[in-house]
Amino acid sequence: MRLRSLATAAAVIALAAPLTSCGFDYATERDYTPAGGANNREGVVDLLSAVVVSGAEGSGTFVASLSNNDGSEEQSLTGISGVPGSDGATIEAAEFEPITVPADGLVNLADPPAGIVLTGEFTAGDFVPLAIDFGNGERISLNVPVVANDTGYWEGMDAS
Repeated sequence: MRLRSLATAAAVIALAAPLTSCGFDYATERDYTPAGGANNREGVVDLLSAVVVSGAEGSGTFVASLSNNDGSEEQSLTGISGVPGSDGATIEAAEFEPITVPADGLVNLADPPAGIVLTGEFTAGDFVPLAIDFGNGERISLNVPVVANDTGYWEGMDAS
């Protein structure tokens, strides 16, 4: 009887092991940034919650947070350009002064407003393909959602 109980307990433990949270590449071990914008963590600078806030068709303001993962050198956002989409639409960014991101620092382009204005063929609800350039030569390409200037968190952020 005692041997049967021991065997049953061992079988239960052996069968329960695969059902536990031990293992590799579980969702709890991955980065998760809940946001309405696009995120990219591939470079030295993380681009977080990137959106184009648009108050009128064809113009909007680029808003994102930039997190510098380099603990010894500051980085800088030097340019934004449109990546030609499949429909041939072009997006252009007005010139702006490079934006410095301190070593191990974070810069939110919404506070204080950076005022990076984009123009092109887009409206709220679209996704625009953008290339983000940094002073270290890195370029991040991603599809950024266009949000309305009168919606929730982004209300009033369009400087165009």
